[in-house]
Amino acid sequence: MAEARQGDTVQVYYVGKLLDGNMFDTLTKRNFVQFTIGGGQIIPGFEEAVVGMNPGESKTITVPPDKAYGPYRDEKVEVVDRNQFPGDLKPEVGQQLEIRQGDGQTVVVRVTDVSESSATLDANHPLAGQHLTFDIQLSEII
Repeated sequence: MAEARQGDTVQVYYVGKLLDGNMFDTLTKRNFVQFTIGGGQIIPGFEEAVVGMNPGESKTITVPPDKAYGPYRDEKVEVVDRNQFPGDLKPEVGQQLEIRQGDGQTVVVRVTDVSESSATLDANHPLAGQHLTFDIQLSEII
């Protein structure tokens, strides 16, 4: 039986959970993720776990932040005066916004707090700083 190797394109089902057991994502028999191992399309710790697996094989892994979405960085959180938002935009907690930076690139931020005078914007990935547990099943090596 062929084992998954660097450069292989694979189809994988998974359930992703936080350490407290709360599920953050699931791809089961109806859906799957397809990626090329080593292609950088998925977090490094997940890719590494698939290497050496055979089709039909399952395993559970825990991926630390440095192999997932990185550490949570306080410097990616900014409090912005509400008068800097367009007049028709009413920021709400949980809302995602695209912000254009001075260099022309856009960054996705989440609104984490709103007051009458300001809004707190967080550019960290929602799973930054988290240890992630995945129940993985390799479906197919293409």
